[in-house]
Amino acid sequence: MTLSRRKMLGLVGGGVVLAAGTAAGAFVATRTPSRALAPWAAAGGYDDPRLRALSYALLAPNPHNRQPWLAELRGQDSIVLARDPEQNLPHTDPYDRQITIGMGCFIELMVQAAASEGLHTDLRLFPEGTGPSDPIAVARLSPGAAPDPLFDAVMDRRSCKEPMDMTQAVTAADIDRALSPLPANVLSAGTAEPTQVAALRALTWDAWMIEAMTERTWGESIDLLRVGKPEIEANPDGIALGDPVLEVLRRFGMMERAALMDKTSQGFKGTVEGFRKVFEATPAFVWLATQGNTRKDQIAAGRAWVRLNLQTTLMDLSLHPISQALQEYPEMKAARTQLHATLAQPGQTVQMLGRLGHGPAIPRTPRWGLEAKLLNA
Repeated sequence: MTLSRRKMLGLVGGGVVLAAGTAAGAFVATRTPSRALAPWAAAGGYDDPRLRALSYALLAPNPHNRQPWLAELRGQDSIVLARDPEQNLPHTDPYDRQITIGMGCFIELMVQAAASEGLHTDLRLFPEGTGPSDPIAVARLSPGAAPDPLFDAVMDRRSCKEPMDMTQAVTAADIDRALSPLPANVLSAGTAEPTQVAALRALTWDAWMIEAMTERTWGESIDLLRVGKPEIEANPDGIALGDPVLEVLRRFGMMERAALMDKTSQGFKGTVEGFRKVFEATPAFVWLATQGNTRKDQIAAGRAWVRLNLQTTLMDLSLHPISQALQEYPEMKAARTQLHATLAQPGQTVQMLGRLGHGPAIPRTPRWGLEAKLLNA
């Protein structure tokens, strides 16, 4: 089976599903990654409603844009979903919790897409167990569902990886409204209270630095960087950096991976400074927790997260997942323990944490015009 990592799903047994939507927007003419964008230009025309639902599910956010999903059509009405273990993140996600959450995001968008056509999704999670090669879910479509209003935002949903506008306040009412469409089986909360926000900014920034200063975890991200058109075309997954300036820097050796791994290099120092500004410009936080930490809990958290992301999109708010302090490798233990002591009750697991606010104070054109839809991180 051939499986492209840029919003293209190779079906078990043959066939390909392309992501819903069309490639449009402002591109740098000589640097547009045309092959990587091809799925956007060609998608959407499927006779089988299962394929149409999958084409929207492909837009789901997922860790490091690994796009780990596999699908098989069975019979006339069913889909078997699985996870490709080759897309794991063994250093930053050693127990596959975040990857499983990404599968939950995929499932939620698939269910919403089917409902938009009046189709109910009967979902059986982990029908054969929770091993790495076991199916994640079996979905059967049948008539009898009402459209979900959140689906109106599916093509506009994105993550804001830039400094947010600190001149526009996020209110407690905004947070309540953002969390309102989330299911009861996932605990949700947030804060815009300045003292609490400042404490969380400090904690999450410290966790980001732990990841950056730990060789194997930082290296995992650096290995997945795709800088400039040639790299995005050759490996259309991972963390795409398409700004023309970055491509020029790469060509002159200033964005080499070895340099970014060198903590004394200007490239590393510039990256740290850029992310520091992002974290500082955070007016509010929201988070999701579950009573346990089973695979089903993780799927539920993923479904809730993408619902939150769609709701904030409809509200013209920006949402950015920040996962460092939630990760389970040894160097992060103290930060993770502190975060759970702050945000959760004993026994609960914080599954997702995000920055919430209004869009960037100075609007900027995304690096590739459609970077947000391409990355979906």
